[in-house]
Amino acid sequence: MKPFARELLRWYDHHGRKDLPWQHPRDAYRVWLSEIMLQQTQVVTVIGYFQRFVDRLPTLASLASADEDTVLALWSGLGYYRRARFLHRAAQLCVERHGGELPRDLDALMALPGIGRSTAGAILAQAYGLRFPILDGNVKRVLARYHGIVGFPGESAIEKQLWKHADEHTPPERTADYTQAIMDLGATVCVRGKPLCPLCPQAATCVAHRDGLTAVLPTAKPGKKVPTRALAMLLLRDRSGRVLLEKRGPQGVWSGLWSLPEAADAEAAPQVAAGFATVGDANPLPAFTHVFSHYRLDVSPILFDHAAPLAAVAGRDDRRWCDRDDIASLGLPAPVRTLLDHLPEITP
Repeated sequence: MKPFARELLRWYDHHGRKDLPWQHPRDAYRVWLSEIMLQQTQVVTVIGYFQRFVDRLPTLASLASADEDTVLALWSGLGYYRRARFLHRAAQLCVERHGGELPRDLDALMALPGIGRSTAGAILAQAYGLRFPILDGNVKRVLARYHGIVGFPGESAIEKQLWKHADEHTPPERTADYTQAIMDLGATVCVRGKPLCPLCPQAATCVAHRDGLTAVLPTAKPGKKVPTRALAMLLLRDRSGRVLLEKRGPQGVWSGLWSLPEAADAEAAPQVAAGFATVGDANPLPAFTHVFSHYRLDVSPILFDHAAPLAAVAGRDDRRWCDRDDIASLGLPAPVRTLLDHLPEITP
């Protein structure tokens, strides 16, 4: 075993995370689910979502047979909902093509929706003990600093270098532990802001530590101005407290989720609301901003209480008047769920 892996595993035996819920048992389904959830989301956030998900859908087969609303409801709040749809479709393909199991072949795994090379490597290494490298965000940071690699890791040439080093360091034995260890090192010691170099098992041979480059490596992504959009969300609530929800189309943000009707702005809100129900006065609620990866969304919520549903709205699959129990069972964007959870009590 090479020195990098040997030192890292020695550190992991004393300081690594060994009680994460997807480690007990560390089977392919649980490893896969955790890897997808952990993309762009921290461990502390994922743990609760993971446990609720596997309590409701404990096996790949149960995920494959679930309806999309159930999957999206369990995912609601984690964001990047395309991950959940890919997860759902991949499970169905495993049932159709692989006997209801995740395949033990890199190419077959990468052919499934939402599974890239690093996720496939993590499944093969952690669930099956096979020697495959990984290169998630934490590992990129560790290797960029350790080897002193300058350049944004998202660039093809830089990523190619990092994959080469990831493969060189991955040992043929204890591969599952090594894979967890290098992720743990990046998440708990070689962190983005202020790395804890005195606690790092690789500090003695790390280029960034030696040359004082930990603050600038890995190289940041070139800056890009984030645009801002604005809209009004309409909360139409009938006399029994039900709220009108619409299912979003297959394209754009929050695709396939249940959300609130929208208008261009507060001025247009009453006219749009009148297309769904007979409404009274518009009551503005506190505005908020939701930040996506590629733009900011400024939202002005407008409440219309005592709305009387129009007959034209009834019978449509993409619109529902929902009470609290209905809302809890549907996949909603996190800011919409928060908005509904904090609605003021209906007035007489």
